[in-house]
Amino acid sequence: MASWLPETLFEIVGQGPAPSKDYYQLLITQSQIIFRWWKISLRSEFRSAKPGETKETHEDFLENSSLQVQVALIFGAKILDYVSNLCKGKLDYLERLSDNLLLKIIFYLDMEDISRLSQTSTKFAKLCKSDPLWEQIVQTACDTITPDMRALAKDVGWRQMFFTDKIQLQRQICRKRQKQRQAKQKEKQKSI
Repeated sequence: MASWLPETLFEIVGQGPAPSKDYYQLLITQSQIIFRWWKISLRSEFRSAKPGETKETHEDFLENSSLQVQVALIFGAKILDYVSNLCKGKLDYLERLSDNLLLKIIFYLDMEDISRLSQTSTKFAKLCKSDPLWEQIVQTACDTITPDMRALAKDVGWRQMFFTDKIQLQRQICRKRQKQRQAKQKEKQKSI
């Protein structure tokens, strides 16, 4: 199964904690950890500082406490835990699936499970609230979707459309039509 993985397992970039302006990159491949830094300073003694790079095997990284402390200071404890797990071979295969495939899977969940899944990570929160997912859900729940409904969904989002009752939807569609008519009348008056 590891052969299905891309060469780069994880990559993150960031700036050092204040007052530092230094820039860092952490790259995890299937075989090594690459930690890069660029000194950014207005002070004359650091202007000629060259970028640096450290490469470690996964095993060496797990034993290098000073590099782990640097990673935690720059990127946070959660990133350090995630990187440590990657180095130990604990890969999150679900996280590596494409968003389109995950959306197809999520579509088959019931509403309660979608709500629970959205609380597991920021990635799943984003996917569970995404317009493509809720457009599919609305299309399955409704017999027909009118162009007015599509236009309203473009304004308020498909998720909001799903949770809004029919009477409110009809009112919103009527308001949208009135605004469009008023805009057309104003354009006609300007052209006259």
